[in-house]
Amino acid sequence: MAKDTSRQSGTVAGRASGGDARVTPRVLVLHGPNLNLLGEREPHIYGHTTLADIDGELVARGRAAGVEVITLQSNHEGVLIDRVQQARADADAIIINAGGFTHTSVALRDAIAATKLPAIEVHLSNLAAREEFRHRSYLTAVCVGQIAGFGAASYRLALDAAVDILGARKSSTAEPSSNSKQKGR
Repeated sequence: MAKDTSRQSGTVAGRASGGDARVTPRVLVLHGPNLNLLGEREPHIYGHTTLADIDGELVARGRAAGVEVITLQSNHEGVLIDRVQQARADADAIIINAGGFTHTSVALRDAIAATKLPAIEVHLSNLAAREEFRHRSYLTAVCVGQIAGFGAASYRLALDAAVDILGARKSSTAEPSSNSKQKGR
């Protein structure tokens, strides 16, 4: 069963470009199979930090940066695909650690591509330094970037990147301020 640790606020779901009332950017963080076992599963590879610790830190860090963070962990590919598709209507960026689906799921790759949202691929371990079958990611080509090998910090770095991307997008669509108009005089 999927563990949805979504945090609901008083915002209205939907993308800002769709004319909804939501002002706070929303980042969806997806965790794939076996990540619910973080802290106890192969700590020599994945560390001792639990998924709840990671999610709690991301929510707090997002709040401090002015973004809402929604998290979901599932061991089921279809649940992750459904949530990626839903993100088209209620998220502005995606951070995904697809776990083993990284190396096997064309369907998850296609769902991410269909969102047209900036997506960041995350891995706790350095995939290039691991088994050969982990060297191929189906997701990388449809993501704006990949962060791997920094343990739980990989998620923090990905959130920082998402905040930067959303800030850049927001500033590129915003009208110039009166200060910038004055500089041109």
